[in-house]
Amino acid sequence: MDSGSLVPKRLEGQVAIITGGARGIGEATVRLFVKHGAKVVIADIEDAHGTALAASLSPSATYVHCDVRQEEDVRRLVDTAVSTFGRLDIMFNNAGVLGSQSRDGMSIMEFNPEEFDRTMSVNVKGTALGMKHAARVMVPARRGCIISTSSVAGVMGGMGPHAYTASKHAIVGLTKNASFELGKYGIRVNCISPFGVATSLLINGWREEYDAESKGAPISKEEAEKMEEAVRDMANLKGPTLKAIDIADAALYLASDESRYVSGHNLVVDGGYTASKNAWDFN
Repeated sequence: MDSGSLVPKRLEGQVAIITGGARGIGEATVRLFVKHGAKVVIADIEDAHGTALAASLSPSATYVHCDVRQEEDVRRLVDTAVSTFGRLDIMFNNAGVLGSQSRDGMSIMEFNPEEFDRTMSVNVKGTALGMKHAARVMVPARRGCIISTSSVAGVMGGMGPHAYTASKHAIVGLTKNASFELGKYGIRVNCISPFGVATSLLINGWREEYDAESKGAPISKEEAEKMEEAVRDMANLKGPTLKAIDIADAALYLASDESRYVSGHNLVVDGGYTASKNAWDFN
């Protein structure tokens, strides 16, 4: 028996949906949840990546195309999880967009209503629909865990464009409200607020602001390392480098019985940045 097999599987027998699961934080969480014994439904609009990821983890994972802005897609996603695996224990509303990262988009004087609607539709409406349809099957079972991805931009201002910041604050509010309503059914509702993880989503946002011509091109190792270095320099906690697996680990904690009395909580994973921004240097 290898040493890895001695590690308890913290989600053994559980069924999870992970939206935005094809790449980045979602992919890292899919892989970690499967490693810990869960059956996972990967939901995304990136069909090629999602299908390939599910195939690599079969039979513990399956892929469903889902645009979280469309209620019928979210309804079908939840129904597919239940019909395929017999239950739904964990809903991770991770799908999201950054919205425009252009310099003009950073100014309230250049506020774009259409851009605002697009960002809110994915980040807030998509999260609310995920909560709604997860609750639809969790309430009768009187158990379940709902997790959503917010951001440090949902904790403090000045961390992103207005639409993105508003959407991430809204996810924190939805989390608190839903936890209040669903607690009596034994359903826990929490969210995670990461600092900058060097995913393709974030790097393409950086490109839009500083190097628009390269947006959409494959992400190089050098670009990822440069983004990680920038985040590491800003963080208060020195030493570790923030990776997608760190957010996946946070999701694993919130999904497992180790957090069985944690609900309505925003787990901030930012190396102490939001707790210490602009603090006096005591050293």
